[in-house]
This record gives sequence, C-alpha cells and structure tokens, in this order.
Amino acid sequence: MYDVFLSGFEEFPETKMSDIIRKTPSGIDLAPSHLDLVGADPCLYRREGRAGILKAALAPLKDQYDFIFVDTPPSMGQLVINGLFASDRVIVTLDSGTFALDGVSTLSTIFGDMKEDLGREIQPDIAIVTRWGEGGASSVSPNETPEKKDIFLYLRDLFYKTPAPTPEEIRTADEQKAEHERLLSMLVEIKRLFRTVYTVPYSPLIYEAQKRGLPISHFAPDSSAGAAYKTIMDDVIQWN
Repeated sequence: MYDVFLSGFEEFPETKMSDIIRKTPSGIDLAPSHLDLVGADPCLYRREGRAGILKAALAPLKDQYDFIFVDTPPSMGQLVINGLFASDRVIVTLDSGTFALDGVSTLSTIFGDMKEDLGREIQPDIAIVTRWGEGGASSVSPNETPEKKDIFLYLRDLFYKTPAPTPEEIRTADEQKAEHERLLSMLVEIKRLFRTVYTVPYSPLIYEAQKRGLPISHFAPDSSAGAAYKTIMDDVIQWN
C-alpha cells in the first residue's frame, strides 16, 4: 500500500493496486501493508487531490469483487481520510475501554472537516464494540433487561444461610458493579451516535486467529466472538 499511495509521486515508480494484491489461505484477497506506510502520510500532504488517491486506485477493481474492505490505521491522518473518501459505507470499531468515546469524538471532527473541505458527508452505518466484558466484568447485552434471579440461587438463599462476604469479595463485587454501569452508560452513548451497534465478547481465540493469519470465521467460527461476527456479516452482506 505504501507503493500504491506514492505511485508516480516525485521519483516513486508507478504501482497499481492489482500489482500488490495477494491471495490468502482464507480465500480473501489482500492488499498488504507495512510499517513503511507510516512514512507515506507526511508525503501525501504535498500531493494534489490527496484525499482521492485510494479511491482512484480501487476504481479499476470495483467490478472484480463483491466487497472491498478498507482497514484504516488507528492514527488520524491522510490514510484515514483516504479510506473514508473511498468508501460507500463506514463501520467504526471501538474497544470497550474508557477512552473509546474520545475516539468517536475525534472521528466526528474528521467527518465534519470532510464535509466542509471535500463536500463528502460521512454517516457511519455500524459501530462494533470489541472485547466486550473483558476483565471479568459482568456481560452486558445491547438490549439488557432487568436481571432475573436464577431459581437455584433463590432456593439456596431460601434454605441455606449464605456466609458473609469477605472484604475482598465485597471490593470485587463493587468493582464489577461499577464496570457494569460504565459499560451500560457507554453503550447508551454509542447508540445515540450510530444507527446500528454490535458488541463482540472478549475471546482469547481472537488473538490466536491473528497469530495464525486467519479470520475468526475460519479459525473458530463457533466461538462467542465468531458467532458475533457472523451476525454482523449477515447484516453487512445485505448491503450488496
């Protein structure tokens, strides 16, 4: 992608997107990147029509694929603007950490700048909140209803005296409750900003899939995270 973005600029050789595409074991064609791509961003500020470089590079391939996914880097800059400018739809991924909403605020600023400077209005279609419930926090459903007490726990409390919790157990319960409330509050705010919101539960199998260079759909499709991404895929595939 570094070669594509700098194709024909100053002394860089011409490079087409079709020149760099590689087949992968999953069946997905990949236009690979490299850490060198970080160095392309400053160069792009010296190019005319820099926001449309990726869109122009992808144009000859549009009829060859049902879907073309653009995975933008986490840092803000010309690469992200190129990805947004080239896309028909936008999916924003967030983790469930404390600073996720700060990232949404930054994106909103970029969307506003693109509308003002480039005449392109961006309306994100989907937000995906990953690592949902990581760290032992209570699982939170996107459509959470008041908790119903398990009948067995009810009978246990009815007939057996439960030992008083230790200070450590009380502290852990308080931390879990606070995290649970934070996640619910975060979910409410994200739903206010996006049309559709999905949560993907934390799963160590995600990292195992990444180490093997496979999508979770091929490595562990029946895992909790695999099932969540399958649901998202079923939604996205309707876009075509």
